Amino acid sequence: MLASLFHLARPLIHRMDAEKAHRMTVMALASAPALKPAADDPVLTSEAFGLSFPNPVGLAAGFDKHAEAIDGALGLGFGFVEVGGVTPLPQPGNPQPRVFRLAEDAAVINRYGLNSEGMEAVARRLAARRGRGGLVGVNLGANKDSADREQDYAVLARRLAPLAYVLTVNVSSPNTPGLRNLQAESALDDLLARTLAARDEAAAGGAPTPVLLKIAPDLTLPELDGMVAVARRRGLNGMIVSNTTVARPATLRSAARTETGGLSGKPLFAASTQILAETFLRVEGQFPLIGVGGIDSAEAAFAKIRAGATLVQFYSAMVFKGPGLAKEVKLGLAAQARRAGLTRLTALVGRDAAAIARGEGL
Repeated sequence: MLASLFHLARPLIHRMDAEKAHRMTVMALASAPALKPAADDPVLTSEAFGLSFPNPVGLAAGFDKHAEAIDGALGLGFGFVEVGGVTPLPQPGNPQPRVFRLAEDAAVINRYGLNSEGMEAVARRLAARRGRGGLVGVNLGANKDSADREQDYAVLARRLAPLAYVLTVNVSSPNTPGLRNLQAESALDDLLARTLAARDEAAAGGAPTPVLLKIAPDLTLPELDGMVAVARRRGLNGMIVSNTTVARPATLRSAARTETGGLSGKPLFAASTQILAETFLRVEGQFPLIGVGGIDSAEAAFAKIRAGATLVQFYSAMVFKGPGLAKEVKLGLAAQARRAGLTRLTALVGRDAAAIARGEGL
């Protein structure tokens, strides 16, 4: 039903300003009664970060920035939802317009600049839905004008860890000047040390909230080596690969391809999947990975799993394919596992990582 309604409404939606359409979608999900999706095929059950996920398909950060539509998003069938990026203090982000559809390329360019209602607004919403179920992660970011960005992550971890199942340290957004500098090995080590200490303080002797690191797809392999080494040394629970890219593939056709910002959607798929495979090989099974970037079908999601992802996320593809995509991807993944005679899809995680890292098998 949702898929049919979207395809009828899509021409009208795509005549609207992209950010206004996005905002309208979030508000619709927030205000409508949440759907109750059908039970997931048990073959999709996935274990990661000490948690059990009913299916491996998640909604990526950036869709529900302010934690307003969590229940509505879970009702679409996602196995987990990541809200944010959240900053300690409210900030407006970059001037509008700052979101652009590249319809010919099934892509989006955004330069939001971590617009956020701030940590306290998100904390109130997360606290208000306690007990409703569903796995919710929070993506953490630093304020643009912060004098101590490393401390911003510690402040966020201390406040939000008791309210989330997972925290993501996002140092890979291309739209906050200087933020990607925190991906450098020495800076990252200090940032993670402070964030994990704050997370542990918030746990007060209980089980600490898992902390993940989200990286850019534009890293060189030596840079990736350094980030993985820090993540392993600091005992992180996982990594998310990857954020949007500042690259502009020569294949882009849309007029908006010249806009500045992070490119997401289909053109990101190959590069993000290759860096995912490279990350999987370096992690050597120490922790699970979430694969993000260019997923628009069950086949694309399955490629991420073959490259090393235990879980996957998407967001941009829903701009073009609508809210029924989560269900479509889940059904396709379950069919892949059944055809392989498996009782768990996770048996295929990383199966083709070495080949994909070489640029083969996609």
